[in-house]
Amino acid sequence: MPRAFRCDLHVHTCLSPCADLDMYPRAVVEKSIAEHIDIIAICDHNASENMQFVLKLAEGKPLTVLPGIEITSSEEVHLLALFDTLADLKKIQDIIYSHLSGTNREEVFGCQAIVNDQDEVEGFNEKFLLGATKLPLLEIIHHVHNFGGLAIASHIDRESFSVISQLGFIDPETPFDALEVTRQTGIRQARSKYRELARYPLIESSDAHFIKDIGQGVTTIFIERGTIAELKMAFEHQAGRYIQE
Repeated sequence: MPRAFRCDLHVHTCLSPCADLDMYPRAVVEKSIAEHIDIIAICDHNASENMQFVLKLAEGKPLTVLPGIEITSSEEVHLLALFDTLADLKKIQDIIYSHLSGTNREEVFGCQAIVNDQDEVEGFNEKFLLGATKLPLLEIIHHVHNFGGLAIASHIDRESFSVISQLGFIDPETPFDALEVTRQTGIRQARSKYRELARYPLIESSDAHFIKDIGQGVTTIFIERGTIAELKMAFEHQAGRYIQE
């Protein structure tokens, strides 16, 4: 029987250079639980090294963590890719790294810390994670779907790094599973603002880069459990699963 799950499907950790260093795995898990969130997705920029530690820290706790990543396409469009397992996430991670060039300049772009489940800094990702991959948007979506994941257009209402800001519109043929809006717009206002996108399911997320922001943007989704299959059914309004708007 589907029930209401409070979901924040776009949360960063300190691996993202634009995120605060206080966003280490344990702090993210504890804050998510304190905010009574049922499901989070960790979506760092073009990387996922902290994912395993968030998953470990959430074991046995009232929180489902979905392995995810926020990918920057060659068009500089941000895309959320969500999966059921670390193994599936690693498949897309390998492709991203093979198409991502450049080295991070910490003094300019920020620290990219890998922090384990004991709150220890294991190292730093030296890749330019804020850069764009050489992968076109449609190719990324193809890979995500091929590996069993969901492809969600990030923050479509933002004036930068969104599919609308970068391409000017959303092609109806682009097979997004859902579109994300920021808490500043919200789903209800987005339905009025983007009437041409009525065919797409919408979600609201926090896109948290700071601890205080976790849970500030959530979507209530009626599903039976926190899995990709259940979310997909909710996005497609099947079998009693749906997004509360």
